[in-house]
Amino acid sequence: MSRFSFVPTEEWPDTLREFVQADSATDLELGITRMLAHQPAAAMGALQFGAALTVNRTLPERLIELLRLRIAFHNQCRSCMAIRYRSAADDIDEDVVCSLEKPHEAHDLSDSERLAIELGNRFACNHLSIDDDFFSELKTRFSEADIIELLLHCALYVGMGRLAAVLDMTEELPEGFAKPFSEVVKPTADQPVIVR
Repeated sequence: MSRFSFVPTEEWPDTLREFVQADSATDLELGITRMLAHQPAAAMGALQFGAALTVNRTLPERLIELLRLRIAFHNQCRSCMAIRYRSAADDIDEDVVCSLEKPHEAHDLSDSERLAIELGNRFACNHLSIDDDFFSELKTRFSEADIIELLLHCALYVGMGRLAAVLDMTEELPEGFAKPFSEVVKPTADQPVIVR
């Protein structure tokens, strides 16, 4: 059960309602925004950061979705783990998602995907291990612009995913994802929900 109340969308400022297309979104798609709406101006900053990364994405949708899901596992963000974005859904099946539990053993990841996932692992669990040697390795597969894009995605997913986990928002999730936080949920535990 979420630790904060959901602010009804009819009480949101128009700017927030319009930005997230609240009138046509499901409760799951509105997600954490329903709690962030207690501070709507600040919520807009976080939402605009995520939107800027989506609109200006240059890296493959599949790579970014794999990175997001791996960080969600580290965060134990249940809503992040339960959701699959439509933009990448055709490129990722649940076998690939399951392999994210042990990505070093996964067979259907490209070298670039493995390296991006390793960046996500380090960013989420041991950020100080992202040293000069690791940046040199990243530069063998990605441009500096790509690496900045990856790092911005890591910052968004670690920060917002941990916020969602702390707020314990699991009401609309499939049963396998709505477990108590004393239990570790694996990269896939139930049928995921596809959202916009």
